[in-house]
Amino acid sequence: MNATEITMILCAYLLGSIPTGYMMGAWKGVDVRSAGSGNIGATNVARLVGKRQGLLTLVADAAKGFIPVTIALQLLGLGWSSAAVVGTAAFLGHLYPLFLKFQGGKGVATALGVFAAWAPPAALVLIIVFAAVALLSRIVSLSSMAAALAAPIILWIFSYPPAVVGSSAVIASMIVWRHRANIRRLLAGTEPRFGSISSR
Repeated sequence: MNATEITMILCAYLLGSIPTGYMMGAWKGVDVRSAGSGNIGATNVARLVGKRQGLLTLVADAAKGFIPVTIALQLLGLGWSSAAVVGTAAFLGHLYPLFLKFQGGKGVATALGVFAAWAPPAALVLIIVFAAVALLSRIVSLSSMAAALAAPIILWIFSYPPAVVGSSAVIASMIVWRHRANIRRLLAGTEPRFGSISSR
C-alpha cells in the first residue's frame, strides 16, 4: 500500500468522523445524543430538530461515504481493493467518530453513499429493497437491516470484485450489530413503526 492510498484511507475516516447529525442538533441547541433514541443519525435528528435537518443529515452522512470512494476511484485511479478499504474507512468513521469520542451512529446512510460510489446500479436495487420492506413493515430499522444484508448478495450478482463484496459483507454485519437493540424490540414486538422510529 503506497502513501496515496494510506492518505486516502485516513482522509476517508476523518471525513466519516464528521458528526453531521450532532452538528445539526447543536445548531438548534439540542444534543441529539441525550434525547430521543440518543443516536446522531437522520431519524433521530428529524424527530428532535425537524424534518429539514433530518434530510440534511441524511444527505451529508451519505456524502461522507460517497465522496472519498469517488475520489479514490475516479480522480486518483486507485484499484478496487483500495476503494473497498476507503469506503470501509469512511463507514467506520461514522460509527466510531474521532470527534465524538468514538461514539457514532449506525451507519446506514454512510453505507448507502459508499455503495452508490462503488456500484450505482446495485445501490439503486438496495434503495428499492429498503423501500419495499419499509412499505410492508413500516419499520425503518428492519428496512435498513434488510437492505444492508442484501448488499453483498446484490454486489455479487452484479459481479463486482471480491474486495468490494467482502467489504460490503463487513459493513452489513456491523449495521446489523449496531441495530441489536432494535432487533430485541422486533423480537418482542415493541419496535416502533413510522412516526416514532429509532433507526440510524
